[in-house]
Amino acid sequence: MTTTVRRPGRVAKLPPRERILDAAEELFQAEGIRRVSVQAIADRAETTKMAVYRHFATKDALVAEWLRIVAADYQAAFDRVEADHPGRPKDQIMGLARFIAEGLPAVSHRGCPFINSLAELPDRSHPARQVIEEHKARQTRRLTAMCVEAGAPDPARTAAQITFLLEGAQVSTQNGSIDRVGDRLLSIVEDIVEAHAGSASGRDGRDRPKGQ
Repeated sequence: MTTTVRRPGRVAKLPPRERILDAAEELFQAEGIRRVSVQAIADRAETTKMAVYRHFATKDALVAEWLRIVAADYQAAFDRVEADHPGRPKDQIMGLARFIAEGLPAVSHRGCPFINSLAELPDRSHPARQVIEEHKARQTRRLTAMCVEAGAPDPARTAAQITFLLEGAQVSTQNGSIDRVGDRLLSIVEDIVEAHAGSASGRDGRDRPKGQ
């Protein structure tokens, strides 16, 4: 989830391109992609429509760049858990689940930007949709690698189960169908990690015999 200092103090301090992206993020999150015009973004960024097109050739290009920034936040979460728990893949996986759980309050009133954007972008060739698909594929590869390191007998299956939970938790939060989503998410992911990786703990640094 993106966390930025909000208006009005922030906008005057940003360079034009970042100011446009900041305005686009706020409007896309609040109103959706299709409903927001380039002129509305320009007004929100306190600039001109011509200036927006100077930095972004099309509105589609602006949407794609916004989603690249959102995706980078998620990839940074992978980087953090790997740095915080070197050689401890189970803790890394739980760290990712915690990252999603902690972001659920924002999802509850704004929705997941990826889910919202996909609903508005049915064309598979849209550049923003391609950003999302590439991000999700990269995320799956990284999670699968963690499951390999955790010793899961079927890493791809385990990664798929965890992915279903992480993404399902965001949808359930958005539609209000389940209570205590964050707590339940962490508990179920922990159950999966222990069930699938617990029997092959030799690759997890916590469970290696002393001296190895």
